Amino acid sequence: MSKEIKNIAVVGSGIMGTGIVYAGLVGGYNVTLYGRRQEALEQGKAYVQKNLQTGVKIGKVTQETMDSCLARMKVSNDLETAVKDADLVIETIAENIDMKGEILKQLNIMCPEGTIIATNTSSLSVTAIGSFAKNAELVIGMHFFNPVPKMKLVEIVKGLKTSDETVQAIITVAEQMGKQTVVVNDAAGFATSRLNVLLGNEAFYMLMEGVASAEDIDKAAKIGLNLPMGPLEMSDMVGLDTRYKVLEYLHKTLGERFRPCPLMKKYVDAGLLGRKTGEGVFKYENK
Repeated sequence: MSKEIKNIAVVGSGIMGTGIVYAGLVGGYNVTLYGRRQEALEQGKAYVQKNLQTGVKIGKVTQETMDSCLARMKVSNDLETAVKDADLVIETIAENIDMKGEILKQLNIMCPEGTIIATNTSSLSVTAIGSFAKNAELVIGMHFFNPVPKMKLVEIVKGLKTSDETVQAIITVAEQMGKQTVVVNDAAGFATSRLNVLLGNEAFYMLMEGVASAEDIDKAAKIGLNLPMGPLEMSDMVGLDTRYKVLEYLHKTLGERFRPCPLMKKYVDAGLLGRKTGEGVFKYENK
C-alpha cells in the first residue's frame, strides 16, 4: 500500500517550482513553497494567483477552487519550517549533483520519517542523487515540464533503490494534479530529455548555420511537426544555461551526438538565458 500524501513542500522558487506549487494546489494538496529570497516567494505567490485567476476567467477553475487553493498555499524562506510537516518534498534547484546532494543532506535531518523526496532533475542520475539520502527507497525522479500548468506529462524516474511503493505514491500524486505519467528506469537523459535537447540543439545549429531565422525554425517545428512550442522558444523557457548544462552532461555520458552547439554557449556566456533574464533567442518584456 502506497503512502498517503497530504502535505507537499516545493524547494526552489523559480518558474518550475512555482508551476509545481500551482499543480499541487489544484490537485487538492497543502503546498509550501521554499525559497531563499522573499522577493522570489512573493513573485511565486503572484504567479500562482494569476494562473488561478486566468483559470476562473476561462472556466477551467471555479472561484471556490481558487479560494481554496490560495488558503492551502504557504511560503517560507526557512527550509526547516517549509518541510517539517511534508509527506513529499519536490526539489527543483539547479542541475548540479553536488547542490542537490547538499539539499538532500539537510532534508535527511529536517523531514519527518518516511517523507518521499522527489527530484525534478531532467537528466541527472536519480540513483546518484538518492545516494545522499538516508533512505534511497524514498527518492524518486518527478520530471515536470514547462509551463507546468499547461504541460500534461510527468516523467517518473525510478532509481536503482526506489521502492515500488514510492513509485505508486508519486503516480497517484501526479494523476491527482491532473497529469499523465510515464515511468522510466534511471538512465542519462531519461526518455524526454534525450529527445528534447537533441531537437533544441539541432535548432541552434540551424540558426548558427543560417538555415532560417529563429522565428521560421520555430514556425516550421510548430506547424510542420505539430509541436505546441518551437524548440528555440522552449529552450528560452527552460533557460539556456540549464539546457546547456544538460547537453554537457549528456555529451559526457552518451557521446558526440549531444555536443552542445557553440552558438548556445555564446548566449550563455553573454548572460542571455531566456525568459528569466528577459532575453535569449527571443526578447521578452517581462522576465
